[in-house]
Amino acid sequence: MKPFICILLVLGTLRVSAQNFEDTWSDFFSYVTVKDIVVGNDRVYAASTNAVFTYDLSTQELETLSTINGLSGDQISTIYYSQNFNVLLIGYENGLIEVVMDGEENILTVVDIVDKPSIPPDKKRINQFNEYNGSVYISTEYGISVYDLEALEFGDSYFIGPLGSQINIAQTAVVPPFIYAASTEGGIYQAEVENDNLIDFEEWTQLQGSAYSGVQEIEDQVYMLRSNNAVFRYTPGAGFQQVGSIPQVVDFEAVGGALSITTQSGIQAYDSNFQLLGSVNSFPDFQPYELLSGIAFNNTFYVGTQFQGMIRAPFSGSVTEQILPDGPILNTPFAIDVTPGQLWAVFGEVNVTFNPFPLTFRGVSNLVEDSWTNLEVEEVFNANDLVRVAINPDNTSEVYMTSFQKGLLKIQEQTPSILYNETNSPLELAFDDPDAGIRLFGAAYDNQGNLWVTQSRVNDGLIRVAPGDNFSKIDLTSIITGENELAFTEVKINDQGLVFFGTAQSGLIGYNPSTGAFNSISEGTGSGNLPSPNIRALQFDNSGRLWIGTLEGLRVLFNVGGFFDEGANTDAQEIIILEDGVPQELLFQQSITDIEVDGSNNKWIATATSGVFYLSSDGQETLLRFTKDNSPLPSNNVQDIDIDDFTGRVYFATINGLVAYDGTATAPRDNLENVYAFPNPVRPGFTGNVTIDGLTSNANVKITDIEGNLVFETTSEGGSVLWDTTAFGEYRVASGVYLVLISTDDGIETTVSKIMVVR
Repeated sequence: MKPFICILLVLGTLRVSAQNFEDTWSDFFSYVTVKDIVVGNDRVYAASTNAVFTYDLSTQELETLSTINGLSGDQISTIYYSQNFNVLLIGYENGLIEVVMDGEENILTVVDIVDKPSIPPDKKRINQFNEYNGSVYISTEYGISVYDLEALEFGDSYFIGPLGSQINIAQTAVVPPFIYAASTEGGIYQAEVENDNLIDFEEWTQLQGSAYSGVQEIEDQVYMLRSNNAVFRYTPGAGFQQVGSIPQVVDFEAVGGALSITTQSGIQAYDSNFQLLGSVNSFPDFQPYELLSGIAFNNTFYVGTQFQGMIRAPFSGSVTEQILPDGPILNTPFAIDVTPGQLWAVFGEVNVTFNPFPLTFRGVSNLVEDSWTNLEVEEVFNANDLVRVAINPDNTSEVYMTSFQKGLLKIQEQTPSILYNETNSPLELAFDDPDAGIRLFGAAYDNQGNLWVTQSRVNDGLIRVAPGDNFSKIDLTSIITGENELAFTEVKINDQGLVFFGTAQSGLIGYNPSTGAFNSISEGTGSGNLPSPNIRALQFDNSGRLWIGTLEGLRVLFNVGGFFDEGANTDAQEIIILEDGVPQELLFQQSITDIEVDGSNNKWIATATSGVFYLSSDGQETLLRFTKDNSPLPSNNVQDIDIDDFTGRVYFATINGLVAYDGTATAPRDNLENVYAFPNPVRPGFTGNVTIDGLTSNANVKITDIEGNLVFETTSEGGSVLWDTTAFGEYRVASGVYLVLISTDDGIETTVSKIMVVR
């Protein structure tokens, strides 16, 4: 018996059907980066960083496929379309595979490779899918696995390195009777494709020992790409013949009888005899650009770029066309701000210690009425590391953005108007060092129209920008030495004008502008009771309480009004909940990144590792919990949340993209002129809640049957209430018409609506 090492014989059949969330969620992914392109079913499929879009070759229509449809949101590495089985295969950097079947609503998620402990986490990347005789040979960083497309299950895996070790296989190709494998670590391997014992590494012959990054078949010809960019044709018995040398190759693909070789700047197509069919050496209409992928199909090139989406060009290159779904400039939103019908997103970033280096030069994105406008970094005066957005509530066409290196950016009517820095404003450089820059972070408006901003590494770290852009700086040295504090973080102002802002090392600081008084709290009972002095999120709720998110947990400051009173108890309190009858601290040691309050005074809380929690107004009940596993969130690291108060839509900015949930809690209205209920009618089988929207604050809502029997009563906290279609929670009401009787809290205004229930 021949000795060989077999780490993995057969991968199991571990798969689940991903849920479709289109009814309650929306996605706002960026598609500017196209990592792989395939053709099938009269469409071109383009893989972006963590989503896919399709281009219909007949109608030129674009469609997108994302976490809303059931994709994972992880980083995509390759895609493949099987014409024989009408399925799209999506491979990921982490080894995940998703199978998208035409006409099927659900997506099959295959986690065999991801969950296999014998494969190191850094060796699971899916490099290529290659179909032959109903099986797909999956090239990975550990070797080759075989997947049966008819049975939708794994077969054997081949470890073909020395003594059966794991080596990186970039691509495979099959020209009967042989299968070829190109390895960036071990060269070119060959075996008989019908051999039933390919799991034995000794059945594979190493043809070349140099590093190879590609192997493709075209009409019984085998072409190989060496890592030094030399292209070879291989013929059994005749060996290797070099046919070309092409520098900076980024993609090597054969589609429809044409071998496509894509470089960083252009693409070429060759026939089976390596005769040039067409080439495009530059794309001057899309400068600057960098190519990542490309194929040739029907005398047309489709190339994927780093920041320009997909470009379509005929072999002659005479006409070029950008193919790109509408979306933001990047898939890494760091902060957002929302007003009804409008959203702004910025993409700067700082690490956990508030270090902006290496500096990130990225633009900004604006969503208005479902249409995106993207501003490149040059258009925003090269302001880098933009970290917060503040839309002027009194003039929503005026927007300010803080840069953690360059100052304060002002945008008017979607056009950048000025960048305030040390040359044109009282803003000062940290440590008087141009390299350190002007480190602005938190930004929020008070109800007098003043913008409050925090600046790190200076003593005048709290800045008020009054209407008309009049700057005033507040000296903080009586409470803290700003030059020694790592960073001043979020800032929030309550209805009485009291200013609270966080720090990275020293806890929470409060400032009373009318008296000039300061106070602060930090860790320890009697000193503030914060779980950590590193404040990451602040938010006042509708009851005037200050919710505080830290690097290690949550607290609530109930005594906001007495915060500056000498001798007052200013300890923040933890929220204690019962979990299986045992008292537990809510969000214990969770790294909280943002807190938002909706129209019902419920709390949306974002975390760095555990997704999003939706809590009741007092925090005692978790109403919803969204994670990457049970929702379209593309990551459990949620960096920011904001709410459209008019529609109730909740936006989540994660490290892997922007999505939104259609919430039902809206802000209170000024009157009862636009009250409505939905769904209406309530049809058989409906098990959710009816939303009654368009309410004023503290409106009294009564629901009766047609005979006047009361079945529900509540008082609104925001602009909407929910009815579970039961009589005070005891039993489901019968079919019929139900009257909704609404009055304002002062009784001056009343209205009546109707809800039809059909069981």
